[in-house]
Amino acid sequence: MREEAGLTLSEAADLLDKTKSALHRVETGETRLDVHLARSMMDKYDIYDPKLVDDAREAAKTPWYRAFGVEDMGYVDVETSAARVNEFSVLLVPGLLQTDAYMDAVFSSGHSQDPARMESQHKIRRIRQARLTDEERPLKIHAVLDEAALHREVGGAVVMREQLLHLIAVAARPAVTLRILPFDRGAHRSLMGSFTVLEFPDPSDPPMLYVEFPMGSLHIEDVEKVGEAKLRFEQLRRTALNLAYSVELLERLAVELYGA
Repeated sequence: MREEAGLTLSEAADLLDKTKSALHRVETGETRLDVHLARSMMDKYDIYDPKLVDDAREAAKTPWYRAFGVEDMGYVDVETSAARVNEFSVLLVPGLLQTDAYMDAVFSSGHSQDPARMESQHKIRRIRQARLTDEERPLKIHAVLDEAALHREVGGAVVMREQLLHLIAVAARPAVTLRILPFDRGAHRSLMGSFTVLEFPDPSDPPMLYVEFPMGSLHIEDVEKVGEAKLRFEQLRRTALNLAYSVELLERLAVELYGA
């Protein structure tokens, strides 16, 4: 809007009684835009966009996960607004498809946490999973899972057997598309790591690429990079087994590896 009004960052900052750095943080998303500033911008830029005010009001609401004592969950905040998750996972079952016992083993493997915080994380993940069957705010997941994740014994054989059987069950849900990428398909372009592309219900909201790494994570909106990630996901999906063969592999591994 500022650029459309033909204003530099310095000129707009003066008009809005903001410092240049403060306005820059708002424009880059580092600082939340409040309703008052949104109205001032529309006035000074002589551009009216009612959606901007609505978005500012929505952003001011307390995130639902704060009720569980969690201050910042960047990915969850984005996923809450998403309509579809396209996730490729190399070493772990996607969180939306995990059993309670599996997620407990994953949470326990991280930094030491007090029981109350771990229980909060469980509740948050269950709420996220509930959207897969929610009729009002549905969420779909298209998951491609490397076979390596099925062999990694997270939580022990009993936990893994339950997890594999759970994957077989949820694969039948309308909101879930599950594909297994078997070892015998050889090397592929994403051996180096997992990634997620999130899509939103409003066509004007561009998809987002989420990449997690040992020391943090990245939320990427660059059109070219997101487009490349979508193409890579589609290639992985086509290389993976179809639903029937994926379920067949899950059933076989549940018996051969974990004695189901």
